[in-house]
Amino acid sequence: MDLGSAPRAPQCAQADVSGRGPSPLGLSGGRVPGGGGLRGHYYNLRFSARSGVAAVRGAQRAVGVLNYLEEAAERLNSVVPVKFTISSRTDAGVHALCNTAHLDIQRRSGRPPFPPEVLAQALNTHLKHPAIRVLQAFRVPSDFHARYAATSRTYLYRLATGCLQSEQLPVFERSLCWALRPDYLDVDAMREAAQHLLGTHDFSAFQSAGSPATSSVRTLHRVSVSLGPASPYVLPQESRRLRFWNLEFESQSFLYRQVRRMTAVLVAVGLGVLLPAQVKMILESRDPLGKHQAHVAPAHGLFLKSVLYGSLRESGPSSCILQGVQCESYRDPGPSAEVNPVTALQHSRH
Repeated sequence: MDLGSAPRAPQCAQADVSGRGPSPLGLSGGRVPGGGGLRGHYYNLRFSARSGVAAVRGAQRAVGVLNYLEEAAERLNSVVPVKFTISSRTDAGVHALCNTAHLDIQRRSGRPPFPPEVLAQALNTHLKHPAIRVLQAFRVPSDFHARYAATSRTYLYRLATGCLQSEQLPVFERSLCWALRPDYLDVDAMREAAQHLLGTHDFSAFQSAGSPATSSVRTLHRVSVSLGPASPYVLPQESRRLRFWNLEFESQSFLYRQVRRMTAVLVAVGLGVLLPAQVKMILESRDPLGKHQAHVAPAHGLFLKSVLYGSLRESGPSSCILQGVQCESYRDPGPSAEVNPVTALQHSRH
């Protein structure tokens, strides 16, 4: 689904405060009695992924970002296979500038936890898809949940106007924005229409079939429509015609394809097909099959921009604060890093 459309975390029994379900070892973490002295170490990752990270293996078995991350984690030699829980699931074609996931690594007693920098670089070394990259790793408490603990998700949708023909858009932009033929959008009308979407509403009219959500009520904290930066791939003689626009939406969680449906309606307003007041009527209709709200903007223009967690804040290059708990942290410094992740991983096992 598009947008981390997570229902509220269920109330969990005291024995499993993490919301992750029972551990394969019978406990949510820590030392396991009679289990060979295993210990659980908990991490949260930030990663980016470009659309198209999918393949089919075997008898119609779809493979995506989650599968590639778990394959890379097999090289960590965890006693129990490492499983990832991703904060926001995305449809094929949707990009992630910054998604997050939590994972548990079970190690034998006496083995120290992997330093976050070793974990991040080792995963990047063993990832088999070039369009996925771990950006940051840090340790978290055992009850942390990447999906349910998120307090804010922001999605960016990119538009390009003035594309009379699809081939006029630079080839490097064709999978990164929605190309529109008209060279004009009524941005003021779009902003006026967006005001009707702000706040807490029943967004049934903007939900696609197949959503697992038990409630269609969501709170939209922010909507913005702005002129985006010029594309570096556009030739000077084309820059006067092609313009790029950014739509941003922020909420704790979204319904299935909610952002892409809201985008399609706001674009209709910008093109003069709808009046701003009609957006309020569509919202209040709660009808997902209406003439205008049934349209869905293309997946390839959508980006998951950020996922935030309560009081998590940067406090320096080597640590972060997560809900009052001090955690080790690591931000990938890029290709100039001098750490050899394979050698470091070997050393950390001893």
